[in-house]
Amino acid sequence: MEKKETYELLLKQIEALIEGEATNEMGGLANVSSALHYAFDRFFWTGFYLQRAENSLLLGPFQGTVACFNIPIGKGVCGSAFAERRTLIVPDVEKFPGHISCSFESRSEIVVPFYDVNGEPVGVLDIDSRELNAFDETDAHYLEKIMKVLTEKIYQR
Repeated sequence: MEKKETYELLLKQIEALIEGEATNEMGGLANVSSALHYAFDRFFWTGFYLQRAENSLLLGPFQGTVACFNIPIGKGVCGSAFAERRTLIVPDVEKFPGHISCSFESRSEIVVPFYDVNGEPVGVLDIDSRELNAFDETDAHYLEKIMKVLTEKIYQR
């Protein structure tokens, strides 16, 4: 199956998984991270960092190896994507200035910020791969769509 087809099916699955789960943020995030993680072999770490402190993102639900607990806003790929309010695709994490290495296995990364229904940032979806250049604009497009569904279903308050 092609990547676009996988994402289209995944989008429908995630919509169904989190329908009616506005009161269960962590459960919804856990299911989304799991669905994404197991949809693609190239994802070795898939999870969320959430703004729970003024100047940092804290580890949320994830699938994969152990992770950093706290990432300062504006630092590393996750903190930069959050601060800049844009998706970051990093083909080689070793070439990203200020990359925070939570795992020596990470070679490339995509980070997608997401927001509540008022447009206020909530956190980021972070996906790492052991492969260089594992992510592209197709990934960004569909992951942004998935985060929009997440906003509509879970962060509607």
